Parts: sequence; structure tokens; C-alpha cells
Amino acid sequence: MRLRRQRPTRRERGRGRHRALIAAAYVVGLSALALAAVWLAVLITPLQPVSAAGQTIRVGAAPLSWSLSGPGRLDLFGQTLPTRARFDGPVRPRLELTRIKQDAEVARLLRSGDHERLTLEVGRKLASGWVRYGAWETAVAAGLVLLPLAAWTGLRRMPPRRTVFVLAGGLALVTAVNSVGLYLLASDTPRALRNVRSLRDLVGDSPPAPVPRAGGPPLGDVRAVALGDSTAAGSGNRPLPDPSDLDRACERSADSYPQALARANDWNVLNLACSGATVRDGVLGVQILGEQVAPPQIAQAQRATGASVVLVSVGANDVRWSELVQLCAISPSCDDRASTAFFQDRLAQFALDYRRLLRVLATLPQHPAVVVNEYYDPFGRDVSCLRKNGLTRQKAEVLRSRLAALNAVLRQGAVTAGFTAVTQDFEGHRLCSAQPYVQGPADRAPLHPTAAGALSIALADQQALPTDDN
Repeated sequence: MRLRRQRPTRRERGRGRHRALIAAAYVVGLSALALAAVWLAVLITPLQPVSAAGQTIRVGAAPLSWSLSGPGRLDLFGQTLPTRARFDGPVRPRLELTRIKQDAEVARLLRSGDHERLTLEVGRKLASGWVRYGAWETAVAAGLVLLPLAAWTGLRRMPPRRTVFVLAGGLALVTAVNSVGLYLLASDTPRALRNVRSLRDLVGDSPPAPVPRAGGPPLGDVRAVALGDSTAAGSGNRPLPDPSDLDRACERSADSYPQALARANDWNVLNLACSGATVRDGVLGVQILGEQVAPPQIAQAQRATGASVVLVSVGANDVRWSELVQLCAISPSCDDRASTAFFQDRLAQFALDYRRLLRVLATLPQHPAVVVNEYYDPFGRDVSCLRKNGLTRQKAEVLRSRLAALNAVLRQGAVTAGFTAVTQDFEGHRLCSAQPYVQGPADRAPLHPTAAGALSIALADQQALPTDDN
């Protein structure tokens, strides 16, 4: 005999729907609680401090966004800036930097010998800080879910088994939500942070400000103007006979090559070059020299309304040439990937700044002849006198190749702008020769031209000037 399956009664169907609604309400409630916990955890989880290149940066997450990709956030000295890099996922990194220590800290890193960290340390530390923040944020979100659930199950006097089930379900759900937000949708964030080497990588460059005009009367009797760094200033040589405070701070010399040109041609030459100057800080912008402030060299040059020649020596400070030489001297080798990448990064930035300088020079109202000096090679085939300072022939070859790369940028930019690039040849008078044109390690300004070297540069510039200026 075949038994008939009994259909569930109306009451039983009602009970089933009630259980399903309760289960759905639990899921919806737990989901809402998990999302709220993640949102709140992102806001209250402490940012994780990391130390890189002598600076302390705090790493965390920006407030949640509804979009699935976009920039992160950089809190820089009280300003909130979007990062240049874009990140996947609704949870994106937030970096906070409230102050920058003195540049000596960065120089310390360069001189420490641990130069493999130069291009790797910052990004690696940021990535590790992000991972550490993720772990803390997950723990905070879990706590924000478990506390209200534990209170709710206690008020409902749920049996232990059901209490464990509710708590475990809430924990699993908030972990899943966090995993999707932090580890799945934002899985590319650690790699993106590892590629960060500087603040410029994060926020890019600010739009260039116009060069201000310098105050003061026109200098109509000036025939030539010299712009640039310590090579043109003449650092380490005989001081000017009656120097101003700014002349002393800039280490301007009576034996600089602009002064040699002035004596040879009976010109009034305005030497604005300053030790430590870069294109940004010195030539196009102000330069801080302790208690002295040097106005932008290009602004001062605009006062020389009758100048027919502008001499330019820039680039060494922009690529941190002195520090690269020091680093090379104390390291086993100079052609490692880290220091090479550091130099290439500085050279690329210099190329952009140099291009802007050339554009500004092209707009000078007096339309002077512009002479861009390349850098001389200070190292000869014989470097025996430098061995005690850590420089070998192999290291000198690496430094020479980097100097050639810098000179290539100088030459190409000058030619493209319609200016004159001048190659400087110290052959037979390099370091370790009988009559060097370069100051040695024991002199006041190592690797800078001697008075004879400055005269050699002046003669090369003289030959490169247009015929009517000779």
C-alpha cells in the first residue's frame, strides 16, 4: 500500500517563512553591522609610522569611497592633496607627513654606504606600513562587530551554542568584507607603494611659478651675466677684493671664469652664480644660505638690460654630483643598480628644470648670446693620488660616464634652444697631473676649478662667443 506524503499545514508554512525572514534579517543586520564596522575602523584605526631616509611617514587608509579606483590621499603639512598614483578598490592609502627633517638626514643616508636603500627604502617601508595597517584595521573592525553582538546575545539570553554561532558568523562576515576591500580589490596597492621613491612620485610637481622681477635700477653698463653654481662662482679660489655678505655666502671668487672673461675683454661682468645653487633653488628661485637669502639669479639678470652675453653653469647640484662622488668613494663599486637609479632619477628631474630655464632665457628682452658650459672631466687616466680617498680607475670610469650623461643633457638642451654649448677640456691637467686645473681632496673646494682651470673655461667660452663679441 502506497503512503501519501502529507502536505505541510498552513501553520507549518507560516513558521517556515518566519524562520526564513528571521535568517534573512540576521544576514542583513550582520552585513550592515560589518560594513559599518569597516567604515568606522578605517576612520579610527591609528596610522602606522614608518621611517625612511630620515623622515617619519604615517601610513593608513583614506575614508572609504564609492568608486572602485581613484587617487589616494596625502596629508602634507596640514594640506590634503590627492596622490598622482591611482589605486584600485574603495579602500585607498592615506599618507601623512607633518614635517621634513633637515636635508642632512638624507645626506647621511647617501654617505652611510648602505646605498642599496636609496631607491628601495621609501617604497618598501610604505608598503610594509600599509600591510601592518591592514592587520590593525581588520582587528579593530572585528572588535567593533563582536562587542555589539556579544551585548545583543547577552540581552536576548541566547544559549551558548547559538551565541557562538552568531559571534562566529559576525566575525566571518566582517573578515570577508575586509578581505574584499583590502586584500582583493586593493591587492595592487602594496606594489604601487613600493614604486614610490619621493614625494614627487606621490603628488607630482606644482605648476612652475613665474620668475619674479628683481627690484633696483637697471644695470645698463653690464656686458655679460653669469648664472649658475659654484663652478661659475669660483669656490675655493681667491676671494673678491671687497666682497658683500652675499658674495661671501655664495663663495664668489676673483679667480672665477666670469672674472677672467671680464679682465680679458675689459667687460663689466655681473657674476650671480652661487655655491649650492640649483635651477630651482638659486637660478629660477630664491636660495637660502644660512642667514642670507639670495634672490633668483634670473630675476637679477633681467636688470642687466644691456647684457649681450649670458654664461650658464648648472646641473651638478641638481643631480647631487658631490654626494654621488662621496658615495662612490666609500662604496665597493659605483655602478650598482640603486645608485644608478638614483642618478637617473635626479638627471630626469634636472632635464625638466633645465628645459624651463632655457625657455626663460629665450624670453630675455635683450636677446643675449647664451653660452651653456658643460662640465670638465676631473679624472685622468692616472688616479693614483686618489686611491687613499677610495677612488679607483674603475670608479672614476663610472663617474665619468655619469658626467657624460649630464653633459649630453646640457648640450642637447642648448642646441635645441638655439644656444651655444661649450665643451671643457682639461686634458693633461686633470687630478693627479703635475699642473692640475682641478682642486684636489685636500683643497678648499675639491673637484672645483683652480684659478688656472677657471682661465681655461674662460678661454673656451671666449672662442665660442659670436665674432662681434670678441
